[in-house]
Amino acid sequence: MLSVFVRRRVCCLIGLMLLGACVSSWSQESVSSYPNRPIKMVVPYPPTGLTDVLGRLIAERLGAALKQPVLIENKPGAGTLLGAEQVARSAPDGYTLLMATSTTLGISPAMYSKPHVDPIRDFSAVAWFGSVNFFLITNLGFPPKNLREWLEHVKRNPGKFNYATSGSGSPHHLFMELLKRDAGLDIQHVPYKGTLNALPDVMSGKVEMMFCDASAALPQIRAGKVHAIATSAAKPTVLVSDVPPVASAVPGFDWMAWQGVVVPAGTSPVIVNRINAAMQSFLSNAEFREQLIKYGMEPPPPHTPEQFAEMIRKDAPRWAAVVKASGARVE
Repeated sequence: MLSVFVRRRVCCLIGLMLLGACVSSWSQESVSSYPNRPIKMVVPYPPTGLTDVLGRLIAERLGAALKQPVLIENKPGAGTLLGAEQVARSAPDGYTLLMATSTTLGISPAMYSKPHVDPIRDFSAVAWFGSVNFFLITNLGFPPKNLREWLEHVKRNPGKFNYATSGSGSPHHLFMELLKRDAGLDIQHVPYKGTLNALPDVMSGKVEMMFCDASAALPQIRAGKVHAIATSAAKPTVLVSDVPPVASAVPGFDWMAWQGVVVPAGTSPVIVNRINAAMQSFLSNAEFREQLIKYGMEPPPPHTPEQFAEMIRKDAPRWAAVVKASGARVE
């Protein structure tokens, strides 16, 4: 006859096996029924900016595709890492998404000495919504009207000109610091709190130039209020036809920011693929792609979560090297 101790051990083991079976059954059921309640999308930026506008556009389309509301929560702060950390610590069940950018998963983790999130370890990639080209622009009174004239003029006048940015460590800042390094230029940095504060001073001539994201630069370029000297990406842009890439005069210069959606690491691949499929369904829509172009985005080709994850893996160390070269740092 079994001792009391042995009988208790056997009962405990049976109980644990039954509990495991129940948990597994519940987990499989929750995956198969996904989504059965509203989804939250965290936007780590304030309202009204490009990422917020794009996030709301995606939320509306995604909600319709999944037949559940997708609710936006703005969570700015710490170079977008505040919102990112909230998502990274959320349950990996597909009900908390992050509107991620190259700043969130590339620049900021490299700038902060203790970033609290790891772009590779803490997130599962879902879908990429396109790249953001940057335009090197100058005010109308600045003499050079093309890239080669601009390079020659700046080189002849070291230390005399200023460039504006949306803040230290922003792509606007890093792109110009890279160009300074690669082309041997001496231009002084003037940081602002956001592009919308910097752009008027460039247009008025208070500051001579800046790298400006396409969403803010294009309306001013098309209205003839600034000169477009070059683009940050090496490939020709779909946004305008007559602005050359910086790489046409400075070989190897090839930079764009990007926007995408990620979820907490550990989220079921079934759920990740379901969200990706829903997003691909409207990413392939001509009207939606035209809206992206209107916002200054370059729409992506069809892609899998694995392809987006590979892009993030390659991008993160590249941004880290740029941040290190620029000297930008937040303790």
